[in-house]
Amino acid sequence: MCGIVAATARDNVVPVLIEGLKKLEYRGYDSAGIAVLQANQLERRRALGRVAELEAKSQGLIAMTGIAHTRWATHGAPAEKNAHPLISNGLAVVHNGIIENYAELKTELAALGYEFTSETDTETIAHLIAEQQKHPSSPDLADAVRRACQRLKGAYAIAVVSEQSPGQVVVAREGAPLLLGLGEAGHYAASDTSALLKVTRQMIYLENGDVADLRPEGFAITRFDGQPVSRPVVVSQLAADAVELGHYRHYMQKEIFEQPEALANTLEMVSATTSLQTGLFGADAAEILGQAESVLILACGTSNHAGMVARYWIEQIAKIPVNVEFASEYRYRDSVPNPKQLIVAISQSGETADTLAALCHARALGQPMTLAICNVAESAIVRESALRFITRAGLEIGVASTKAFTTQLAALFLLALTLAKQKGRLPEADEAKHLQALRHLPVAIQKVLALEPEIAAWARRFANKQHALFLGRGRHFPIALEGALKLKEISYIHAEAYPAGELKHGPLALVDKEMPVVAVAPNDELLEKLNSNLQVVRARGGELYVFADQGCQIQDDYKNDDGVHILALPEHYGPLSPILHVIPLQLLAYHAALIKGTDVDKPRNLAKSVTVE
Repeated sequence: MCGIVAATARDNVVPVLIEGLKKLEYRGYDSAGIAVLQANQLERRRALGRVAELEAKSQGLIAMTGIAHTRWATHGAPAEKNAHPLISNGLAVVHNGIIENYAELKTELAALGYEFTSETDTETIAHLIAEQQKHPSSPDLADAVRRACQRLKGAYAIAVVSEQSPGQVVVAREGAPLLLGLGEAGHYAASDTSALLKVTRQMIYLENGDVADLRPEGFAITRFDGQPVSRPVVVSQLAADAVELGHYRHYMQKEIFEQPEALANTLEMVSATTSLQTGLFGADAAEILGQAESVLILACGTSNHAGMVARYWIEQIAKIPVNVEFASEYRYRDSVPNPKQLIVAISQSGETADTLAALCHARALGQPMTLAICNVAESAIVRESALRFITRAGLEIGVASTKAFTTQLAALFLLALTLAKQKGRLPEADEAKHLQALRHLPVAIQKVLALEPEIAAWARRFANKQHALFLGRGRHFPIALEGALKLKEISYIHAEAYPAGELKHGPLALVDKEMPVVAVAPNDELLEKLNSNLQVVRARGGELYVFADQGCQIQDDYKNDDGVHILALPEHYGPLSPILHVIPLQLLAYHAALIKGTDVDKPRNLAKSVTVE
């Protein structure tokens, strides 16, 4: 969740550090800080709030070595004293993650005379490294970091500079993402590729247990025990302008409108084919998918909603039983493992701590058939999985996920088709029909996006509400859940979603003229049932906002009712309808938040990449 940027170069690195932090703002944070070696003396600046405030405090700093950080509070409240970097005896540390044994280390270090000035677990790392630098055989900073890491328990990424080691930055990773950037003028490290694109596209993705010693002229990577290792250099395909806002007001708006392109890119491999190739999911996909007796989907938040939709698709098309679990809960109960169960882990970043831990837990239970659906090819979840499908949504900066969600849905629909084909349950005519529908998706979504003005008008009626209720049936119930999540995430309007048939089992008590009810109402086999539920809402004075399909009977049923607002999507899209119907819900949430004046891209208390449990 927090963000790290580090640099050692032949030129002033302060602009690189500040610019890198700005690119990491999307991850979520409550404070920011920087520590540099200026004339070999440690200089630190910290600020609550946005990176712009830190930038103002950093005017006049000139240094060739430094580290910087955006913090999202875990241990200790948001306060300047808790902001990173933390300092001990002339060295400074920034840290992402959680140190689980910090209390034990703090007691030990306090007994040695170290004074703690913050409430963070990070300060124990700074003092521990400072203590390790006293080692008589090797006071070298990299050695001190390696020895310290052997004492730490938890998930973390750290970057360290010291007055005793000018021109040197040492970084280490265990469970939290960290990568190196290789440049002609220097060497860099960051939590995310986007932070370094202005200085290099040559990246090295560190693995758990790696320590990297960076200097302007070169670098070395070792394991915690000092054993040298080499890691491949990857040329990032992410363009620097992909992280620019352009003419849009917010990244969320930009990313909503990038969905046709993101889907076209994700589906590129099936854009001209007449039949599915199992290799879409990896070299061993034919064997693994052919053996799958059931599917277990592990995901959090929006990705979990994608998994819920996929359950309907896989069970309907492939006739394979599916369970969908919250990754954060899965490993804390006694489940019944099945070695023939396909484990599907869904994550935008591929570094979601709960999902990664759940995936590893499933494997530890003897379930080796694993598949990652992810937007980051070099991420931990992808590396831990036997199979993978990389969505091509591009960088998603807005905390509230949009294009990552729809590309996940496209990937999961492909999985449903591929499983069905492997099981001999997908007739050629159906395969061709589904592939044609997938190819048409970008055009269909473009038509839905054209409805933005009407949706913005609806949002004006929502902005003064305190609560909202979302309804859907069948495979559109998870879309109702996603719509409610989007509204509460960025507008702070309390919203809940229910299967429409459950309305009479409790939620109906909430319905009155002050409770807007949003219904996802595609022209499918459940429309008549849904309409009965909507009639119950109207009978209790509830105001309805219905997203229907063109030519839907529901338009005629309520044409003279002032308490029912209906917006018809341009066409019905059959099984893929959830992908189209989520678009107006994203726009509704965005425009409601816009009217309320909330921080759309960086909603309070939330982070983009949840890399701690």
